[in-house]
Amino acid sequence: MIRRAALLALAALFLAVGVAGAGQAQAAGYRYWSFWDRDGDRWTYATRGPSSARPDDGDVQGFRFAVSEDSGDAARPRGTADFAEICARTPARDGAKRIALVLDFGTSADAPSGETPPEPRTACARVDADATTAEALASVAKPLRYDTNALLCAIAGYPETGCGEAVADKGSEPTAPASPAAGKDSDGGGPSVGLLAGVAVVAVLGAAAVWQARRRGRGA
Repeated sequence: MIRRAALLALAALFLAVGVAGAGQAQAAGYRYWSFWDRDGDRWTYATRGPSSARPDDGDVQGFRFAVSEDSGDAARPRGTADFAEICARTPARDGAKRIALVLDFGTSADAPSGETPPEPRTACARVDADATTAEALASVAKPLRYDTNALLCAIAGYPETGCGEAVADKGSEPTAPASPAAGKDSDGGGPSVGLLAGVAVVAVLGAAAVWQARRRGRGA
């Protein structure tokens, strides 16, 4: 009887792990605009949001719309990212600064259902010396759309709807609204809370089954 209870508990444990693994495999990430800084000849994920970042004259910054799980696998902006080329027709002006912006609207695979992404483009924003990236972006790529948490949802009106929604697979319909950072464990690499909770429940059930079996054995 004890052996049977242990086998049942072990089977339940495998089932819990399998269900948790399947749930994790279905989550491909979130559909959102990521924000990038140009550092030399490469893109680096911005450490501040566009509403708080204050670039210097001559900086290059980029935005990319895509489905990604987090900053570690986020797609980088494509296309030319040379300040001299992007701002060649925008002369310097006293009291102002020029910011080169690369706007990558992503691919059809990342687009919400029924929408077609515009072609990637660049723009040179000439703004006040203390302007933020959000202000620079607004000067060349309206309309912008934000959610109630100040998350950038749309650039130049794209996409028309949605904002950081979770998707089961790239190119699929959203499963539930969420911020891009949602759904990740705090350490980024450990097992999920759901999996640990499931294992704990199975362990309790298994112990109860063994105890019950021993109790029946003593009463026989």
